[in-house]
Amino acid sequence: MSRPATEPSDLLITGASLLGRTSADVLVREGVIAAVGPDAATDAAAGTPRVDGDGLVLLPGFVDLHTHLREPGREDAETVRTGSAAAAAGGFTAVLAMANTSPVTDTAEAAERVLDLGVAAGHCDVQPIGAVTKGLEGAELAELGLMHRSRARVRVFSDDGRCVHDARVMRRALEYVRAFDGVISQHSQDPTLAGPSACCHEGELSGRLGLTGWPAVAESSIIARDAELALHTGSRVHVAHVSTAEGVEAVRWAKRRGARITAEVTPHHLVLTTDLLTGYDPVYKVNPPLRPAEDVEALREALADGTIDAVATDHAPHARHDKEHAFPDAAFGMLGLETAFAVVHDVMVDSGRIDLATLAERMSHAPARIAGLTEHGRAIGVGAPAQLVLVDPTDRITVDPATSHSLSRNTPFAGHTLTGRVRTTILRGRVTAADGEVRN
Repeated sequence: MSRPATEPSDLLITGASLLGRTSADVLVREGVIAAVGPDAATDAAAGTPRVDGDGLVLLPGFVDLHTHLREPGREDAETVRTGSAAAAAGGFTAVLAMANTSPVTDTAEAAERVLDLGVAAGHCDVQPIGAVTKGLEGAELAELGLMHRSRARVRVFSDDGRCVHDARVMRRALEYVRAFDGVISQHSQDPTLAGPSACCHEGELSGRLGLTGWPAVAESSIIARDAELALHTGSRVHVAHVSTAEGVEAVRWAKRRGARITAEVTPHHLVLTTDLLTGYDPVYKVNPPLRPAEDVEALREALADGTIDAVATDHAPHARHDKEHAFPDAAFGMLGLETAFAVVHDVMVDSGRIDLATLAERMSHAPARIAGLTEHGRAIGVGAPAQLVLVDPTDRITVDPATSHSLSRNTPFAGHTLTGRVRTTILRGRVTAADGEVRN
């Protein structure tokens, strides 16, 4: 196995509020929480580095199920080093890197390369996602077993950006990964209902703007089919970036039936609506597209009640020359890692829909469980690996793309003021980011 992205370290965090509840000191020894409470400070060895947590909230480090790091192939848009730096600045201690690189992550060797790039960067743990099919072509299964048995220990597979549309291929993939409790993460977009040119929620607005429509049924029909296949195979399916009320209802229905199904929602789908497309600004072009307010409300309710298990950023950096086109020709995608906490805190916690403990469940515990990352998403207690984040839930930030650690600048939140700032990110007891500055 590869060495950890950072070597374990000692640290004393003083006076932080655990999950927004009781304040306590936390002592970390060799990357593991050794004491929580009044004994932590007295047990700390002389010279142990300290972080002042007064007025801050301590949460488990965030885990992102859906990150595009672009390397190899599009290092002009992002690299593993720059993307994982953005992740650390955003409070993430682990990210799952999508397979739609060039070449595609569809072999054990390709997966190990991504893993090693993450280790070399050292900002957070980078876990590769393997492709479901060779070349993302939807026809022949990729090396699922070899990727899982490799040093990368791949457990999540996705052709993200492309739906595994052939039901027989999807069934075979689910049957194959069941042997090691793997999961297929599906981009739920029936290409016969929403093809590659679909870029706007289908409705009155898409017709008025002359943009190709992307109907909700293209999402919900694939979710329902995959739920049936999950029931048939006894395997696990994960719904990437659910975006519609109909998709939410399909997930609810599948869970009631006992399917082994989980779902994620992006921060941008929780707050941005399709009316933003009226100006044809390509920064708002994303797949699945932004949806009407009623869909946004359904997503918020589903995240609050647990129908949607996790928040995932779908961080999708693009070079300027790929975004600065007429809307139909621009690349799909938005940045998300550095603004995720503030957006979710703003729309879900400040609104009273969830508390900070539930935010930790959706942004840390659940994604780590889904991905099988046993070193992440643990409760803050003695014996747990020290993957932690300190946040200030009252501090307001104004998003400035020029300060991003990403190589790209395609954030939809430029100029927006949000409430909630990531102060310090801690990976195995070592500070990887503090007040926006990423440390090597």
